[in-house]
Amino acid sequence: MSLQLRLFGGGKAAAGKVSANDGNHAINRSKVLSSTDTSVITPLNPGNFLSIRSVPVVPDPRYFTKEEADAMKGLAKEKTDGARQSKRAYKSLAKIEAADKTVHKEHRKYEGAVAENELGKKRADAGLAKKLHGMRPGYVRLGLGIDKADGDARTRIDEIKAKLTGGNN
Repeated sequence: MSLQLRLFGGGKAAAGKVSANDGNHAINRSKVLSSTDTSVITPLNPGNFLSIRSVPVVPDPRYFTKEEADAMKGLAKEKTDGARQSKRAYKSLAKIEAADKTVHKEHRKYEGAVAENELGKKRADAGLAKKLHGMRPGYVRLGLGIDKADGDARTRIDEIKAKLTGGNN
């Protein structure tokens, strides 16, 4: 595409199409910053701030019966064990998240290396294309030289034929 067409239009690529050589990009900020899951806690999705309450709050001072106290003791033991198991589970979930983060980061590093190496490959391709374009005049000169040699040879052949046939073709 000529410089004039680039500056003044006329040969524009289809709308929405991004080309590697026009300086634009297809990096969508919203995609880059979007959550990996709709339930992930972020400033735009702060969660619901719910808590857990196994028993209702006792609003006023009161006496409990033996049966109530025994039931509460059993429930307390059950909830204490549940809390211990929940703590273990949450600790494991946190480790899984950390492992996921490590894999995610390493994959992005790999993708960065792929992108960087692709640019290097394209630079090499562009360099070869430039070199080949620079060779075009030399090939034209060679072609003209071959055409001239062919013409010279035909002229000499015609001269020899003319001498041999006495000027009659």
